[in-house]
Amino acid sequence: MARRLRPVEIDFVGTAPVRLVFARNIAAPPERVFQALAEDVPGWTQWFSAVTLARATDGGAGREIRLRGGTRFAETVLVAKAPEVYAYRVDATNAPGARALVEEWRLTPHGTGTRVQWTFAADGPAPFRFVLVLARAGLKRAFRDAVTSLDRRLSRA
Repeated sequence: MARRLRPVEIDFVGTAPVRLVFARNIAAPPERVFQALAEDVPGWTQWFSAVTLARATDGGAGREIRLRGGTRFAETVLVAKAPEVYAYRVDATNAPGARALVEEWRLTPHGTGTRVQWTFAADGPAPFRFVLVLARAGLKRAFRDAVTSLDRRLSRA
């Protein structure tokens, strides 16, 4: 890991200088979605195409994530409240620019399925924040594709 980030807490999701929020309804129930997010960390590689390695660390209190292109994250799980919220903070990364980063997955019942909301909350210098805003469409597409793939995976299981 190249750099340590500022150790923010879960309230950062609501106060971050950059907050990208995406939501999608899927057929899988919240309990199954939560299990896939929080309890089957290695399974992320099966449904989130950008993720090439995902493993729990520190007995489930942390995560190691690697993305296509070589980006790496060491993370701390901030909230794992089944079946409603799964959130983690990036503690260290080789990605340039970020000073603080938290991702929150919020799950709410929607009929017999789930409304999945992903918040990407970040801070960094002005050029970093600008690039994130420009990346919104790509992150939205990545979220949509990942959640669609997750829903298909859960419907087969």
